[in-house]
Amino acid sequence: MKVLNLRCARDHRFEGWFGSDDDFRVQGERGQMACPMCDDKTISRLPSAPRLNVSTLRGEAVSPSPGEIAQARAQGQWLRAVREVISKTEDVGDRFPEEARRIHYGEAKERGIRGRASPHDADALREEGIEVVSLPVPAPLKGTVQ
Repeated sequence: MKVLNLRCARDHRFEGWFGSDDDFRVQGERGQMACPMCDDKTISRLPSAPRLNVSTLRGEAVSPSPGEIAQARAQGQWLRAVREVISKTEDVGDRFPEEARRIHYGEAKERGIRGRASPHDADALREEGIEVVSLPVPAPLKGTVQ
């Protein structure tokens, strides 16, 4: 198993696990890899040192930079927030604009919902006084991964 450091075109950094270098290449060619943050499929491999579990090796550990640490923390916080929103809302899919209006005008039970709306529909809802927040959800969080 190879653990590779990867980056999407938006500079989100993450790990990928592959059986071999060929597996990484083939999955990339087939568009089977996506950034867990933004679902971008333009993935590049970052240079990385091999990880060795040898107790006799001694040396200086390479620490991540403060910027890398801050980025990893921000990504983790964002993913936790998205998971919480998903767990506390009902997915109404493409019916989002209609269901938001029904809730707003008292025709449906008040509850947290999420779904899809075009930018035009979202603007129309805001003009009616209905609060709408756009939240990109990474594909792995939209359904079960396995």
